[in-house]
Amino acid sequence: MERYFIYLSYNGANYCGWQNQPNGVSVQQKIEESLRILLRKSVSIIGAGRTDAGVHARMMVAHFDWAGSADLMVNDPVAVGDPVELTGKLNRILPSDISIHKIIRVSPEAHARFDAVSRTYQYYISFRKDPFDYPFRYRIDRPLNFDKMNEAASVLFEYADFTSFSKLHTDVKTNLCRIIRAEWTQSGDVWVFTITADRFLRNMVRAIVGTLLDVGRGKVSIRDFRNIIESKDRGRAGISVPGNALFLTHIDYPPGIPR
Repeated sequence: MERYFIYLSYNGANYCGWQNQPNGVSVQQKIEESLRILLRKSVSIIGAGRTDAGVHARMMVAHFDWAGSADLMVNDPVAVGDPVELTGKLNRILPSDISIHKIIRVSPEAHARFDAVSRTYQYYISFRKDPFDYPFRYRIDRPLNFDKMNEAASVLFEYADFTSFSKLHTDVKTNLCRIIRAEWTQSGDVWVFTITADRFLRNMVRAIVGTLLDVGRGKVSIRDFRNIIESKDRGRAGISVPGNALFLTHIDYPPGIPR
């Protein structure tokens, strides 16, 4: 068996999320369907994580296994051994909102999900109405205190249990995460929240952003923010902001995995 990493990006607006779901079309499903067409055999792919419905990815990584060219149709071989060719053919049949950047052969032990050292998400908000950017921004009508929001964001480094920001009734075994970056920065008319952690819970980033917005509006103090985390109660945290302004932007792997 040979293992391959797929590096890709996608606009999540038309999908129920990354992972296959019984009630909608997923990004994973579209890629698996395209691989089946090209390789003439069903191929399962495993992603580095799963994004919610409507969330985008500038960088997603997934892997799949292939037994080798012997399994290919002799009359129409699409050699996984030529990842550049497979990348081009995948891009030609995938919808325009999914793009494969490269396919790389890795060791059979490499795992797109379990070997990932960290993941980075970015959330974009804007105070200006823009007919071109609105699908990827969360528009805010009132001023925010970003100094206070960054002060609250720095509190996240002191904790590991983020149950208060997790979607309820998920199948995860632990709500422990290690956050190594969390900050708001300004880029022109847009403010960007960047957060990096070793793992994320379902809905975690959107719930953290919603709660930080309450801090910026003066509704939640820094002490309140601590109390929300320590309560381990999702009902005390802020709303989950819309997914259209959230991007998975980077996944980091140890040096042994080619990039």
